[in-house]
Amino acid sequence: MAVKIRLTRMGAKKRPSYRIVATDTRSPRDGKYLELIGFYNPLSNPAEIKIDEEVAIKWINNGAILTDTVKDLFKRAGIMKKIHEERKNK
Repeated sequence: MAVKIRLTRMGAKKRPSYRIVATDTRSPRDGKYLELIGFYNPLSNPAEIKIDEEVAIKWINNGAILTDTVKDLFKRAGIMKKIHEERKNK
């Protein structure tokens, strides 16, 4: 089973907010997910990003694939830098 970390759309019409989830690649965008990793609200100023770093790092180390948007959000939160430093030190 291939796992992706991607966004799931929540919120009302024209007022989106997103959950960052680990999910099977075959499941639909708003379908079942394996684990909730965080939350992203693009409408607030500045955009609100809440990510559970331990869970995100666990899934990435287990081979989960990041979508482009999620990779950008992780860079903003500093998680990609931590992962890079962790792999560099090993």
